[in-house]
Amino acid sequence: MLFFVIILMEAFIVKFVPALAFFFSLVIAPTPLLAQADSPLLLHNVQILDLSGAEPALRPGQSILIDGGTIKTVGPMATLSPDHAVRLVDGGGRIAMPGLVDMHVHVWDEAALGAYLARGVTTVRNASGMPFHLRLAHNIEAGKVAGPRLITTGPILNGNGPNAQINHQIVSSGAEARAAVRAQHDAGYRRIKVYSNLSREAYDAVRDEARTLGMTVMGHTPEGIREPGMPRTRPFNIAFEELLDDGFITFEHIESIVWHGLRNQYDEAAAKRLATRIASAGVPVDPTLLAFYNLMRVAETRGEYLERPGVEILNPLVVAQEQENYDRWSGEAIAPARAAFEFYKRATKVFADAGVLLVSGSDAGIFTNIPGHSLIQELHLLSEAGLSHGDVLRAATRNAAFALGEADRAGRIAPGHRADLILLDGNPLDDLDVAGHPFMVIAGGRLYDQTMLDQLYEAASQVDVARTQRNLVEGLQAQGGDPSILAE
Repeated sequence: MLFFVIILMEAFIVKFVPALAFFFSLVIAPTPLLAQADSPLLLHNVQILDLSGAEPALRPGQSILIDGGTIKTVGPMATLSPDHAVRLVDGGGRIAMPGLVDMHVHVWDEAALGAYLARGVTTVRNASGMPFHLRLAHNIEAGKVAGPRLITTGPILNGNGPNAQINHQIVSSGAEARAAVRAQHDAGYRRIKVYSNLSREAYDAVRDEARTLGMTVMGHTPEGIREPGMPRTRPFNIAFEELLDDGFITFEHIESIVWHGLRNQYDEAAAKRLATRIASAGVPVDPTLLAFYNLMRVAETRGEYLERPGVEILNPLVVAQEQENYDRWSGEAIAPARAAFEFYKRATKVFADAGVLLVSGSDAGIFTNIPGHSLIQELHLLSEAGLSHGDVLRAATRNAAFALGEADRAGRIAPGHRADLILLDGNPLDDLDVAGHPFMVIAGGRLYDQTMLDQLYEAASQVDVARTQRNLVEGLQAQGGDPSILAE
């Protein structure tokens, strides 16, 4: 779904957005706005939203002791007096809940990180890795850069075919695939992302080498080599069911699952059968409903949707490159897009009802998917699909922790868990928008008040274009690509 890299040269920017070229040359990245790690910190007088039970529960009159980025103690206010902490923060009876997790984003420049924090997102999983992401993740954890915890895959592994993109690391043989996985591991990545066009030989090698090295796999389900007639009159070379016991951390995109798993048939009975198999296999699904929804909205508004408030957060290089896709979707037929999206929502509810663990991802950072805000839109779309607000909030917190293999240390406000939480002025069980406008955010034990969050959101639109270009060139070089092709 990523179409970005042709944007790297300034000549390309000038070609597509000449009015912005001079402005881009003047943009200077803002100084990172950092919160100090308070050690220890007592968040006093809050209601804790507990999503761990069968039904959500509010526990009033609670205090939370945080030290070294970890929740140390949670209990009634009377049991945790202010002298337990160096710093006392009065929650004023507000609701505290775990920070939100966006399980599918694309980060091009560190400036965007503030937009996630400002919308209550304390963890993001970047789904197309470059070397700068490894450095950035370290700097966030060390408190040198303000942002949510950053988890990243390595570069996308794909084969030649209709879904191959210039930023993908193309592997055709088993030997190439094994070498690519080893190289990513040696570079410091511990998560692999696979894509649709991987051949059976290449995919099997990726899977096996990742297992050997202890790396996890997520992504689009590989179909094998695409041949004429697929999927309607001819089955895929790799059947969807073959992947169920391969240990995927998540299957990404409900539309991709419908395409591969249902051979693009909008058949609800077949979706129920597929959902039962996925649930039995224990593979979480990241629907990313917003990814297709935004395409549809561009079609429905004939492009006006591209100018809505908040798009200033999008990386201008991506905006420049996406013009061809904007033009295409501004002219797409509306009725088929709407019919497809309605089925994607029904399929999502079918999966939830079958017991598939759903997580929340937005595909933010590409097309017109706004960092931070897009996750709140995704939560609304999950609700529109028929999930309760409690289940929606679990998808963005507790379920994400389970999928990532860290349910014992993240996704709850509990002793021993990572100090990632948001303080809210209202109840997100009544209005999901409340979760996206936190009064306060604590990320990795660092506290960001309303003033700091506002400043971070404002700074998110101040992209350092030169830095973004360096990030992308370095990424392409690291996976064996030739950046000179980008100027063609």
